[in-house]
Amino acid sequence: MNKLFLAVSWILLFTACENKPVESAVETSDQSEVHQIKLINLEETRQFYSWTSDRIPLVSAHRGGPYPGFPENAIETFENVLKHTPAIIELDVAMTRDSVLVLMHDDDLDRTTNGTGKVNEVTFEYIEGLFLEDMDGNLTEFRVPTLEEALIWAKGKAPLTVDIKRSVPFEKVIETVRKTESEAYAALISYTFPAAKKLHMLAPDLMLSVTIRNENEIKRLEETGIPWNRVIAFTGVTERSKEFNQALHQRGVFTILGVIGNLDRRAEARGDEIYASFIQNGADILATDRPIEAAQIIKNLSPSKSSKSPYFTHVN
Repeated sequence: MNKLFLAVSWILLFTACENKPVESAVETSDQSEVHQIKLINLEETRQFYSWTSDRIPLVSAHRGGPYPGFPENAIETFENVLKHTPAIIELDVAMTRDSVLVLMHDDDLDRTTNGTGKVNEVTFEYIEGLFLEDMDGNLTEFRVPTLEEALIWAKGKAPLTVDIKRSVPFEKVIETVRKTESEAYAALISYTFPAAKKLHMLAPDLMLSVTIRNENEIKRLEETGIPWNRVIAFTGVTERSKEFNQALHQRGVFTILGVIGNLDRRAEARGDEIYASFIQNGADILATDRPIEAAQIIKNLSPSKSSKSPYFTHVN
């Protein structure tokens, strides 16, 4: 993916302030270029996620790919990642007291914003007035996006995987996907087979990210009746065997390995080259808190493929 990845050389410029949001910037060797993944319709989306032997490995930016100065689940954070690499964006959806879907991982607002209280106990009007904090607790100038805003942003830029929090009705998320006509860009995450089955019943055309970590779970997925061409297999946060990944590949399924947590920390401590070994072992997408670093490593595994992909583009 050498034409779609930029060498990472960035300088962090940000100022902490208790009461006033501050601007943050990440400079790269060339920030004029933005990497995009364009999907025209759901049929193309299914082809994009259909495994072939010449597949192009990708990163999935966990919670949007936060870095210093760029908070999780912020559209500006998504855009920062795309300055370095094409990526899938993983985001989290919660619901306010007045039933507005917003991007938020936690049940409460304290860790990631300058507000307080539980998301489902405050109004959207309250959340609209807040600013997001980055991983170090520094206040930024960025606001909490709605799911609708994120879906509109994604079209023509990056596929999303949508993590739906427990208090959020599946129907409301699907309604927002339909309203924004972003079906080609929204894969819905499920952690249980009953949840996957319900999502498929409600929206049989949409892609699903389903947790499949062993042979028994392959069998259980097949028992749900969900076609494999609607499935992206999240294989957990522990590296799976090459044989298990091959079993999914034989069904035409992309695998997502969650390197968030221990595997990301191992890469940071021992060297980022470990990301390449995950891809070589059969992971197709690395869900990571370090998407820029992971992408920089795996780009060299298929140097001639990315330029031939009909999905990847870059704009200045």
